[in-house]
Amino acid sequence: MSESLENKHHWLEIFLKSIFSFIGVAILALGATLCKVGNIGLDPFTAVNIGISHKLNMSLGLYQLIANAFIMIFVILLDRKKIGIGTVINMVGAGFMIDWFSGLYSSIFHFEPSMLTSVVNGILGLLLFTLGTSLYMSTNLGVAPYDALAPIASTRLHIKYRFCRVAQDIGFMVAALFFGGPIGLATIIISFFAGPLITFWDKSLSDRLISGLVEFSKQPSGKSIGHGVTGAGRFTYGIVKKSYNQTLEIQEKLSQYTDLQLQLKQEQARQDLEDARKLVINSRKMYGMLKREEERRAKDDNSDGD
Repeated sequence: MSESLENKHHWLEIFLKSIFSFIGVAILALGATLCKVGNIGLDPFTAVNIGISHKLNMSLGLYQLIANAFIMIFVILLDRKKIGIGTVINMVGAGFMIDWFSGLYSSIFHFEPSMLTSVVNGILGLLLFTLGTSLYMSTNLGVAPYDALAPIASTRLHIKYRFCRVAQDIGFMVAALFFGGPIGLATIIISFFAGPLITFWDKSLSDRLISGLVEFSKQPSGKSIGHGVTGAGRFTYGIVKKSYNQTLEIQEKLSQYTDLQLQLKQEQARQDLEDARKLVINSRKMYGMLKREEERRAKDDNSDGD
């Protein structure tokens, strides 16, 4: 394959992943909107931004963009590798999309929220929020500035990631309470127990879609699209029961692996390849033995017939 063709495929992959990331952020924003109108709280960062933006009489989208830009200055200075197209899509799009979805929801639904509507909105909101997070992070095009803070602090301060992340989330929760942001059950779930749902979406949808997207970028065709649509139609919903530790692992995944973790993952992948190679060799041997046994029996049958 020529270098120019490989370059075209690379940029096609980036373009498709960017669209995919945008869709993920849009779904994430829709889920956050449903949690917001359901009065069950939001993730700590959005919650504190809503509280401050209300006090400043500013839209969430504009204030969150300013807050993200301020945080990103530190991220660029300390670890610019975490910045990518996905970072820009998230920091610019999420807040404005929540504003837009909130206005759309208010224009469609005019009734006063009840306990039932709050529960329904909360469940749908959490499902969509975790789905959007999974889709967005699977593109590996950079992380939101907020999600880059804990891993940077962990590296700089030589403190375990989980402790930095917990301190960060709790700090923003306290700030959200101080500024009157929407803190509730969803805040706790998103901060500590969203991992199983994100993992479920990763395994059942996002990772497969990204793999199909990468394959399509290498050989774009209508047939590839058809296979992707057919595969997506087979995904079903399930419940995963692991929680807090898995959530921290997912949040760390958002910030990409450290150099040491990357080396460990590479070693694990190398071992998996070696095991797969041995499995293929053994399977071929088994197939050869079965084939020879089949031929021997066929000869015996012919001899008996004679």
